[in-house]
Amino acid sequence: MTISQRELNRATLDRQLLLGRQPLDVRAAVLRVVALQAQHAASPYVALWNRLTDFEPADLDRAFADGTIVKSNMVRMTLHAVHEDDYQAFREATEPSIRAARLHDPRFTSSGLTPADADALVPELQAFAEQPHTGVACADWLATRVGTPDAWWGMRQYTPLLHAPTGDPWSFGHRPSYVAPKTRPVLGNPDVAAKSLETVILRYLTGFGPASVADMALFGMIHRSRIKTAVKALADSLERLTGPNGDELFDVPGAPRPDADTPAPPRLLGMWDNTLLAYAVRDRVIRPEYRRTVIRVNGDVLPTLLVDGEAVGVWRAIDGGIEATAFHRLPKKVWAGLAGEAGSLVALLTDRDPAVYSRFHHWWAKDLSGTETRMLP
Repeated sequence: MTISQRELNRATLDRQLLLGRQPLDVRAAVLRVVALQAQHAASPYVALWNRLTDFEPADLDRAFADGTIVKSNMVRMTLHAVHEDDYQAFREATEPSIRAARLHDPRFTSSGLTPADADALVPELQAFAEQPHTGVACADWLATRVGTPDAWWGMRQYTPLLHAPTGDPWSFGHRPSYVAPKTRPVLGNPDVAAKSLETVILRYLTGFGPASVADMALFGMIHRSRIKTAVKALADSLERLTGPNGDELFDVPGAPRPDADTPAPPRLLGMWDNTLLAYAVRDRVIRPEYRRTVIRVNGDVLPTLLVDGEAVGVWRAIDGGIEATAFHRLPKKVWAGLAGEAGSLVALLTDRDPAVYSRFHHWWAKDLSGTETRMLP
C-alpha cells in the first residue's frame, strides 16, 4: 500500500489529537500522544491546550504532583513528559544510547570516574533521591561520596531520575529538583533494552506512525541497527507501507489514517512540539524552505502557527496578545481562525505566564523572515 505526503500529515495530526480537540483527561491524553516535549516547563501545558476540550492546567499540575505523568530525559535525551506506565520501557530502550553519550562525555570523564563507577553509584543516588532534592543538594551529596565535584553532570544524565515538581507557574521552575522513579528501570542489560525497544516502537507508531526506521531512530536517538533488529522481531505485528518517496514505512495495524482531504483546524503549537520533531524526514508537517526559520541552528524550535496541518509561521506572546508572523500570505478566514485560537491561548497564559517563552524572543531579530505579521486576537 502506498501512502501520500498529505495522508501522512493527516495520520500524524489525528494521532496527535490535532484534527479536533478531544474530551480526554490529561492522563489519557498523554497516553494517546505518547510523549510531550518538556524542555520548557510551559510546553506540555500548551500542547494539551491545543489537543483537549476544556483543558484545565491544574489537572496537569495534579498529574505531575501524583506521579501519573512524569518528566525525565528518556526520549531523545531531552526532557519529555510521559505517562508513568511508559517511563520504564522508554528509559530501558534508550539506555544504551544514553550510556554511550553521557558516560564517555568529557564532562563526565573529567571526574576520573568510569562507567563501572557510574553503575555502582546509580542505586546509591536513587536511594538518596527517594525524597526530592534540589540539583545542588544532589551534587553536594555526590561530591562528598566520590570526592570530586565533577561527577554530577554525567550522573544526573545517566541515572534514571525524574524531575520533581517545584511549583508555579508550570509545575517546574528553572532550578530542577530530582526524585527517584517508583519503578527502577533495568540498566546495562542488552536483552532488557532490546525487549523494551520493541514496546517503544509500538508506542511510537501508535502516536506518530506511519514512520520509517530512520524516523524511529531519530525519535529515540537510537542506533538504526537496533531499530532494524526490533522491527524484524515485530514483523508479524507491523503493517508495511510505501511512502511518497518510495521509502518503507511501518505502522500498527488498525491505526487511523484519515483521508487526505480531512479538514485540519488552525493551532498555535508550543516550543519543541513533537509534531515537528518526531521524524527524520519532517516534510509531512513543515516545508523544507521554512524549516531553518522554525528549527534554529542550536536546536530551539519556535512556537509555530499550524494551518491546514502545516507549519506556516511562528508566534510569540507580547503585550497581552499573540504576535503571529506568517511565512506566506494567509486568507482572511485563516487569520480569523488563528485569532480565535490566540484569544483562548491568552486566557490560558493570563493566570500563569503571559510572557511565556520570552527569553527566546532574540530569534525574532535574527533573520526571522515573514510575509505578514498581525497582533491577535
